[in-house]
Amino acid sequence: MKRIAALILLASLSANAFAFDPFVVSDIRIDGLSRISAGTVYNYLPINKGDQLTNDGAQRAIRALYQTKFFSDVEMDRQGSILVIKVVERPSIAKLTLRGNKDIKTDDLKKGLKEIGLTEGETFDRLALDNVQQELIRQYYNRGKYNVSVDPHVTRLDRNRVAVEIEIREGKAAKIKELNILGNHAFTDKDIRENFESDTTGLMSWYSKNDQYSREKLSGDLEKLQSYYMDRGYADFGVDSTQVAISPDKRAMYIDASIKEGEIYKVTDVKLLGDLILPEKTMRQLVFVKEGETFNRAAIEASSKAIKAVLANIGYAYAKVTPIPKLDKEKRTVDLTMYVEPGQRVYVRRVVFQGNTRTEDGVLRRELRQLEGSWYSQAAIDRSKVRLQRLGYFKTVDIDKKLVPGTQDKVDVTVKVEEQSAGSMQFGVGYSQYSGIILNASVSQNNLFGTGDSVSVSGERSSYYTRLSMNYYNPYLTDSGIGLGYSASYSKTDYGNTDFANYATSAKSFSSYLGIPISETDGLRVGLGISTNKVNLFPGYSPRVLVDYQNQIGNKTIHTWTGTLGWNHDTRNSYWAPTRGGLMSASSDVALPGSTVQYWKLTTELNHYWPIGKGFVLYLDGQLGYGKTYGKNGITDAAFDALNTATQAQTPGRTLTDMRQDLPFWQNYYAGGVRDVRGFQDNTLGPRVCIDGSVPDLKGMCGGGGYYAQPIGGAFKVLGTAQVFLPLPFLKDVNTARVSWFMDVGNAFKDYKSFNSSELRASTGLSLQWQAPIGPLIISLAVPLRSQEADRHYQERIQFTFGSQF
Repeated sequence: MKRIAALILLASLSANAFAFDPFVVSDIRIDGLSRISAGTVYNYLPINKGDQLTNDGAQRAIRALYQTKFFSDVEMDRQGSILVIKVVERPSIAKLTLRGNKDIKTDDLKKGLKEIGLTEGETFDRLALDNVQQELIRQYYNRGKYNVSVDPHVTRLDRNRVAVEIEIREGKAAKIKELNILGNHAFTDKDIRENFESDTTGLMSWYSKNDQYSREKLSGDLEKLQSYYMDRGYADFGVDSTQVAISPDKRAMYIDASIKEGEIYKVTDVKLLGDLILPEKTMRQLVFVKEGETFNRAAIEASSKAIKAVLANIGYAYAKVTPIPKLDKEKRTVDLTMYVEPGQRVYVRRVVFQGNTRTEDGVLRRELRQLEGSWYSQAAIDRSKVRLQRLGYFKTVDIDKKLVPGTQDKVDVTVKVEEQSAGSMQFGVGYSQYSGIILNASVSQNNLFGTGDSVSVSGERSSYYTRLSMNYYNPYLTDSGIGLGYSASYSKTDYGNTDFANYATSAKSFSSYLGIPISETDGLRVGLGISTNKVNLFPGYSPRVLVDYQNQIGNKTIHTWTGTLGWNHDTRNSYWAPTRGGLMSASSDVALPGSTVQYWKLTTELNHYWPIGKGFVLYLDGQLGYGKTYGKNGITDAAFDALNTATQAQTPGRTLTDMRQDLPFWQNYYAGGVRDVRGFQDNTLGPRVCIDGSVPDLKGMCGGGGYYAQPIGGAFKVLGTAQVFLPLPFLKDVNTARVSWFMDVGNAFKDYKSFNSSELRASTGLSLQWQAPIGPLIISLAVPLRSQEADRHYQERIQFTFGSQF
């Protein structure tokens, strides 16, 4: 109001300085313009050629020009019948700089400044700058920083421009020295303050900042206090007064909140009124407050949400449920009325997409479960959002609804997405502690040309392996969602002179598979593949048990026809970083009759995410793997007994370990590593054998301590993991990076009968998972909790892998 009054006064003074007899304006000339066009001024000027101008009209015109905020001075003159307007333009803001702000982000501050007209390119207004100064001080006061200072500096530049610099000295937030709740008798201070964000200085205050005063935090805590009591029956609870005092040095806060607990109330009657739409019996199942129970506001709110959710699922998108409690203070009872207003039933006229500059509309539309022309369903909207998030193409997905103008029964649904890179081209050098230097190159696109198809070509080379692979998958070969994929690969390994069993492989494979959806959360995968694998062993360096197994098979080159059948049940709410939901999966691979070696493998996994409050997420995962040969392949009992007898005849007193493998050794399961049982080297847990077949000693040594036994894996694997993802302030975007505390338990065993829980290994520690520009990165700091002396050679405290997909 003061600003408007000043403008009116200034306009009046200017108008009074120019008095004239009324005249008809034949032309208008504007002097003093440099940045603003004459056309812009004419748009705001309430005078046109041919108008008769009076003193009152001139005053109105001057006020109109001042109100544009373009000018610091406006004068009017007359040359004959020509109206001359002389203006002095306000300078424009060429540069806006904020310095010293840490508590409030620069982007957030600039967004707020823009709303009040203080932004680069806009006209500079000194009054707006003063308002900004006061507003910033108020915001910092709300955060408990009472020593803040905000000093704006304006520098004149050429061409009628200015540079504005706002220097902020935040100071330190005032800390809460005392926080007293007065009047509580039913509950202790510890009970009612358990979920407060505000508290006095404690052991973890350096992290939580809960001892820093904030007006918003205190208001929220008082609301939590009210909820605490009202959820426990105290229907007439109230906060009588709140007093906040600050020390003279503005560094300490003293808070007193006086409350009135009241009495515990019982619910005597629950009525459902209004237009219920559904049968009352059905609606009452959604009311979680029953007659005779203690009053509970949380249950009442949950009932309101449940009723609105059910109505929203059948088209009543704007339903309202108003709970009306009637208190009888003498009897300490509550009559509760739930008044239902369903509103108009609406259907979806149109679904539009925004933000998908690369992804085709059809790719998004086929994931939607809310269809155009059908009744609005909140459940279908929510499911559509989850499906879009799980594609992995978008950083964010938001779905809004809006009534079609002029109607009450139609809405348009807008799907807003923020795309992220769904493809990459990488050439780099990575490192893994068990693989050494890794050279890798890859080209991948999970959203090929915006169609939703995925394709990738990749190659890797390390000290002992070479891998090349190509993959293609079309998730919507048919409109019903059946997908078709192809995969081809070539790999070559040489484990000579490593901690692993010494052998080399050279494998080629090709497979094709179908993805078949059977429900919103369930799908099948059916595949058929062919592979050729040449396995070379090194007598004298490779374990005798492997050499004998290969001799029994009689082939170094293994030809395999593989059939694959898999099932998964996926309820996770996100692709990269889920916070709720889980995955159940089971898959089997069978080397079909006609293969050199016939076997089958079954792998199952069950995991789940639970948000447990305050940004913490609990993750549990369990995995089982088992495989076995079948048919005429493998070594029979008679063959093994004959070989064992012959060996003992050659070397009296020598006993072979059981060489009868339940699986071909190149298909064995292994345990240990950065994505398995952390704290142990990759693929080093499980059965280990000596080259000559003798039993390793307690330290895992062979040959009288000359060398370590070699891990060969096993046909049975057990793995369990518990993780708690931590909400760290420096990792705001959980889709990019997360830190967790973990505990791993697991091992690999020769076969199912060899399983012994005492042989399980365990570890604990911290893990960082980061979607880095060079590729996924995992760093783990692990401490083995349960191990044996023979494992010491394979233990690692710090493990990391980067620069390649894993």
